[in-house]
Amino acid sequence: MKGLLTILLFLIFAIPVFSGGYEVHTPDDLPELVDEERVLFILDFSNSMSEYLEGRRKVDLMIDTMKSILPNLSKDMSVGLRVYGHRMGFTPFEACRASTLINPVSPANGINIRNSLLDIKPRGMTPITYSLKQAVKKDFLGYSGKKHIILLTDGGENCDESPCSYVLDLIKVRQDVTIDVIAFNINDEDDLSQLECTSLVTSGKFYNAKTAAELARSLNSSVNSVKKVEAKIIEN
Repeated sequence: MKGLLTILLFLIFAIPVFSGGYEVHTPDDLPELVDEERVLFILDFSNSMSEYLEGRRKVDLMIDTMKSILPNLSKDMSVGLRVYGHRMGFTPFEACRASTLINPVSPANGINIRNSLLDIKPRGMTPITYSLKQAVKKDFLGYSGKKHIILLTDGGENCDESPCSYVLDLIKVRQDVTIDVIAFNINDEDDLSQLECTSLVTSGKFYNAKTAAELARSLNSSVNSVKKVEAKIIEN
């Protein structure tokens, strides 16, 4: 074996390993075994997504953008889909529990997510905090690696909860969850502040997308920020 070989690792040892004259170097001196990062999209299908922007419904702009992104995801990337606001409920309590894991997080799942999006209609409320709680407690259950949530919403929480307060409590006991937030065509400053807090507190990124083009750039940027850890075998 000669020269520099680059390999992708799912499990990386922090202590250098020597074998046959070759040393494995990890890029960031990670302290322990690290699993591949998993990604969960949490998408807004509340009633306000039926409103028009640039001559089209916001929900259609979101779905078209997702359809363009999903086929380009790495087959090794584990992704899933949770949606909220897709049903009304007979009571406000039921409407504020309208959050469903449509596609569990798994590898090569882009085509399944894409197909699922075609059957979901915007109808109800905006239970952001409840959706985040369900994602953290259930959708990543049994997985010890990094959890990357990409939350897209066109409005703030309207179910008498605070996503900012929730993540402030969450980070006291969990540091394995990162939340990127894409605020799509939101003008309310209080809503924007809550959503920005939700992302930044978890070391995530906040995107304020006012147009369809900015939505596409924001989603692409968020997806591309999920990087696999790379190790190099260097000849001594």
